[in-house]
Amino acid sequence: MWGMVRKSCARFFNAVRAEPDTGKDRRTHNLFEAAAVYVSARAEDDQEQIDEAAGWVSPEALSFGVSELACRAVIALARERDESPQTVARELLGLPAA
Repeated sequence: MWGMVRKSCARFFNAVRAEPDTGKDRRTHNLFEAAAVYVSARAEDDQEQIDEAAGWVSPEALSFGVSELACRAVIALARERDESPQTVARELLGLPAA
């Protein structure tokens, strides 16, 4: 009985024990922040920043974030240009008009 209590307390104290400050940025990044940094770094050809942003979230989450960013960007450009999102997307990719 006491062994179980001791193990439980040890796990609790290990979980709440403060980690020493290593000087590194310990905050978590969400997938949209990672996507924004990743895409802007790609646009600037900054491989170091690309690698850093890619490590903040899983590849699947990054892919979803980049896709969401692309959708929002196309919608914003379409509204700005008063064109359809399809027209803007095709133009950005260099495709002929549908």
